Order: sequence, then C-alpha cells, then structure tokens
Amino acid sequence: MRQGASPSVSEVAEYAGVSRSTAYRYFQTEAEMVQAVVGESLGPILAWQSDDKNPRERVASLLRDSFPRLSQNAATFRAALRLSLESQSDAAGPSDQKSFARGHRVELLHRALLPLEGVCSDAEITRLSQALSMIYGIEGMVALKDIWGLDGSEAEDVAVWAAEALVSATVAECKGKRRANGAQKKA
Repeated sequence: MRQGASPSVSEVAEYAGVSRSTAYRYFQTEAEMVQAVVGESLGPILAWQSDDKNPRERVASLLRDSFPRLSQNAATFRAALRLSLESQSDAAGPSDQKSFARGHRVELLHRALLPLEGVCSDAEITRLSQALSMIYGIEGMVALKDIWGLDGSEAEDVAVWAAEALVSATVAECKGKRRANGAQKKA
C-alpha cells in the first residue's frame, strides 16, 4: 500500500508468506484490512490534544500535526478513499464488501472546536466542522497535490490558511449575531 498498490487479502497473504486462510481469519475483506492499516497509520493523529483556548490555533495545530503523517502515508489513505468511494457507489446495489467506515476527522474537529461552545450555536459549530472536513484529510491533500502540484508542506500551508480563515469568519459571525441579539433584547 505504501507503494501505491491496493492488494487483496490473498495478495497480502502471499506477500507475507502466510496461508490465505490465516489472512482471511484476520481480515475477511479488503475493507477490513485497509481499515486496520489506516488505524495504524493514523496512530498519533487520533491522540491529538491541545490546551490552547483559541479555536483558530487549535485547528491549525491539528492540521500541522496531521498533514505530515497524512503525506507520509498518502498511499494508504488514498486506498482508503478509493474503498470509501467504491462502497458509496455500491450502496445502491448488492456488495460482497462490508461498508468501509470512516469518521475520525469528525471527532478530531469536534475536539479542535471545543472552545467555540458557548460562543457559537451547535448548528454553527457543526457547519464549521463540515466546512473544515473539506480541507482536513486526504481529499483536500489530493486536490492540492494532484491538481495544484503542491508538495506536502505547501499543501499543509494552504490547508492551515484556509482553516484559519474559516474559523475566523465563523467566530466573527457568531459574535456579530450575539451582539445583534443583545441589542434587540435591550431595545
């Protein structure tokens, strides 16, 4: 996978020098195997924490901590993206592959945006998380690298800039609404 291949469970068994039945005992589908590799590749990203109270700085920290690992394991994450897209297109019809589950970024973004609780509504925080999801992850990295030809650090810089802009705009919008609501209550 690190070399860009998307091997089957049988191919991995052959490469590892174990029987196919042994491999299938651990991974019944390619999706299960890729999920295990993705989990291993994510490693320290999943443990990300920040004590910073500034949501803009927290989001920047999350991206700066994550992008090098995403870049280092890009082939694995691209394989996961491919499986996710295939499982979505197969959703309309029968599939012998179990659905490829994703969603770590939702929890990570929620952690990064915790300081916005009480400043923005749950709906505003959710909308910001959804917007940040377009920037944070392999999809954004693929667009920046493949379409724009950026290297890993350039892609990271663009993603951090965009994320900081979204957080700043959301915070300004939330504070503006709170001021407007406070002025209406006084009137």
